[in-house]
Amino acid sequence: MSSSPSPASAMPGALVISLDFEINWGVRDQQTLAQYGPNLLGVREAIPAMLALFAEFGLHVTWATVGLLFFDTKAEMLAHLPAVRPEYADPNLSPYLALDQVGEDEAHDPYHFGRSLIRQIHATPGQEMASHTFCHYYCLERGQTVETFRHDIETAVRVGAEQGMALRSLVFPRNQYNAEYLETCRVVGITSYRGNEQSWIYKERSEEQQALYKRGARLLDAYVNLSGQHTARWADMARSFPYNVPASRFLRPWSGRLKVLEGLRLRRILAGMEHAAKHGEVFHLWWHPHNFGVNLAENMDVLRSIAQHFRRLQARFGFESLSMGEVADRLQSYSNPPAA
Repeated sequence: MSSSPSPASAMPGALVISLDFEINWGVRDQQTLAQYGPNLLGVREAIPAMLALFAEFGLHVTWATVGLLFFDTKAEMLAHLPAVRPEYADPNLSPYLALDQVGEDEAHDPYHFGRSLIRQIHATPGQEMASHTFCHYYCLERGQTVETFRHDIETAVRVGAEQGMALRSLVFPRNQYNAEYLETCRVVGITSYRGNEQSWIYKERSEEQQALYKRGARLLDAYVNLSGQHTARWADMARSFPYNVPASRFLRPWSGRLKVLEGLRLRRILAGMEHAAKHGEVFHLWWHPHNFGVNLAENMDVLRSIAQHFRRLQARFGFESLSMGEVADRLQSYSNPPAA
């Protein structure tokens, strides 16, 4: 007599969407405001547009938010800084050395404050507030330690709690996943994190270890299937805690230079979603709000196509939309079934 399938293996497929919400805190060490300012300012139009579409299609989304965005004023921000901070070998990586560039409040400095946007997100049904660490912390860079990470993530969780938000999911900035830090995450209440795609071109690495040919391979993989669909099986995610809800695909921003390839990029995403729906697996799509900061209409057209495909898969296969936190809840309910 064959054994019955495990509860995890019998679960329906799901679309997970996570957004890395950071404004300038996430790009300040790579781009100047003169170079990238329009994208950052465009976040204030992009987020309401995305929230409206998510509400229209019933999409549950995780917003991994840098803790420094949670404040109304600079004085409030400075009063909440962690006592112990990373001392990166490359000082340009530390936002703490650039606090003199921060304005007095969100009205005067839309690049470094996000409290009004956080309120909009939190007020929208199905949206999960999550952590992108407090300072956009780099977990693989030289000069930082598990101790400085602990101070950072504790501060992020505390700031969220002060505003009535339990931050239970984490996205590592620059996807610098560090397995040595997972126990610290568990202690502060993190139940899930976004791991990287299982391919050599997506393996976590520090900024100085990034190779140009790997960046090129990742770009090509967005249009043609070099590395697979990267859907996740429930049983695999259930094996460790905090749960790894791995990335499947980065939603690259619409590009006028590459618009002849846009159909390929969209089909790559839709095919991954369909694979997950048919096989009862999880497809995890992610991007940054500032990726939609310019060319908003074109980017929203792509997102609407994705949402419409989700609705078709929902009707045909029972495909679900879950936040990272909801995935963790589902996994916990099956890993620890209630007593009979």
